[in-house]
Amino acid sequence: MGLALLFGLFFLGLLSGMPVAFALGLATVGGFLYEGLPLFIAFQRVLSGISVFSLLAIPFFIFAGELMMQGGIAGRLVRLASYAVGWMRGGLGVVNVASSMLFGGISGSAVADTSALGSILMPVMKEKGYDADYAVNVTVTSSVAGVVIPPSHNMILFAVAAGGVSVSKLFIAGIVPGILMCLCLGVVAYVIAVKRGYPAETFPGFRTLAISTIVALPGLMTAVIIVGGVLSGVMTVTESGAFGAIWAVLVTVFVYRELTWEKFRVAVVTSVRTTALVMLLVATASAFSYLLTLYRVPDLLAVAVTGISDNPIIILLLLNIVLLGLGMIMDMAALILICTPIFLPVVVGLGMDPIQFGVILMMNLGLGLCTPPVGACLFVGCVVGGVRIDEAVRTIWPFYLAIFVALMLVTYVPAVSMTLPGLME
Repeated sequence: MGLALLFGLFFLGLLSGMPVAFALGLATVGGFLYEGLPLFIAFQRVLSGISVFSLLAIPFFIFAGELMMQGGIAGRLVRLASYAVGWMRGGLGVVNVASSMLFGGISGSAVADTSALGSILMPVMKEKGYDADYAVNVTVTSSVAGVVIPPSHNMILFAVAAGGVSVSKLFIAGIVPGILMCLCLGVVAYVIAVKRGYPAETFPGFRTLAISTIVALPGLMTAVIIVGGVLSGVMTVTESGAFGAIWAVLVTVFVYRELTWEKFRVAVVTSVRTTALVMLLVATASAFSYLLTLYRVPDLLAVAVTGISDNPIIILLLLNIVLLGLGMIMDMAALILICTPIFLPVVVGLGMDPIQFGVILMMNLGLGLCTPPVGACLFVGCVVGGVRIDEAVRTIWPFYLAIFVALMLVTYVPAVSMTLPGLME
């Protein structure tokens, strides 16, 4: 009865339009009162949930991403990608995917990727004769790279929720799956472009490409500093995030000279607002997870799943389907914090490394950002591209399939995500 009350209050809050963090808080308070537990324990769980040093990296990552959008780094990365692969038939679609791999890998945010690159590339694509739905679909689905390719603040949330998982190994584990996913999306973008007869751009020459690379290099160094600092062991993830944000300020102010005071103010305000939302989610989800553990939800789920089948292939497929379904209706950060303590014991029992599961979780929930009814990236992309959601969804399924193929490879071929982390041992 207590478990039914917990989830009932939570979904009631969501259906009423309440923000996810408040719905989690409402359900938690209701659960504690029903069980007769002192509320100060809930407050302790809230405080302990956000009193984690690694979480300090999240505002720095978010701030660095905002500075990139406001300070001209994103535009230069798009230009580099355009010169590198724009000569292909339908090259702007492939450029879109390549730009997401470069920009998303630095900003760590799929929504920021969709907003920034969409506002730059979608008008150009439509001007060149590309259909609006194609421009939106490529931009939206390729933005998932932002949550898989490091540095990703969502991976930090997973590391905190999983307890004791190495952030540096999580970062490096996302590199190959992220690139694999972008390659799959690039192939689909190219095939559809050829089928629809989209034009190819003129190759500007190796000299122009080299100059563009040199110009974009200071911006690319943001990711090198953040990821390299963590992987080398020289800096913690929080310290590397801070140095990355400082580097982004220096580059956008003194090298590119595009970060005005007004743009800096916008970056700060947006970063503070986003950080506050994330931290509130972490706090309430921590207390919510306490009750999930009290009700032995992970154990009950493990029994239910193994009752359906004892075949690991079937169990993993079912878990992927469940995660995809949840990603379609709930916020990503909240799902990471809720699903990790529930599903992690199940996959560990099957012999899966927590690092591999972290990448699988990112890809599943990232795909959920692109799907209705609660796909933040899909909504942003449709608004920026001026396309109705139903028009975009009608033709987006090949891109969904591309991500799903990459997801299945990561799920059933551990070497895809675990080879690079294994080299660190």
